Amino acid sequence: MDFEISLLNEGKVGRPFKITYGYVVFLAVVHYLFSMPYRQIEGFTRSLHRLIPRLPTIDYSWTGRLRLDLSPYESLSGYYGPVAIAVDSSGVSVHKCGGWVERLYGGKRRYVKIHFAVDVKMREVLAMYVTTDDIHDSEVLPSLIADASRYRLISEAYMDGAYDSSKTYALLRA
Repeated sequence: MDFEISLLNEGKVGRPFKITYGYVVFLAVVHYLFSMPYRQIEGFTRSLHRLIPRLPTIDYSWTGRLRLDLSPYESLSGYYGPVAIAVDSSGVSVHKCGGWVERLYGGKRRYVKIHFAVDVKMREVLAMYVTTDDIHDSEVLPSLIADASRYRLISEAYMDGAYDSSKTYALLRA
């Protein structure tokens, strides 16, 4: 990358280039394949910079310029065969004003749970539900599978022990 930058800046008058064309194409493909908004592309480049310090970060105003012909990459996001999905959930702590209301009045801390069904091969989120912490994971599974099967034929499903119930097995058999 350093070699490409030095070639771009050789004999250039004015502000030097900091980003190569290959990096721009890479970010445009990530934006296209994962349907990532431009603000997320900015965060993505910051994460890449933390992992690989030589890769530059870009800001939101610059990401809007990622207008390239991405037709060669259409086949990558267009897989519609049978898929294996992974289903799981994650809890996010939600409290008001730093939790002082709960401490003052003795309220219970609540969690918001985000349930996902993800295509294992393409790593694409096929279905997602947000519930409160009083809803069990296995109760959301029928809705997740129904939403995911709207887009793809499901051949396998991977889950953890939270989904282990007779209703789950009956649903998967059906």
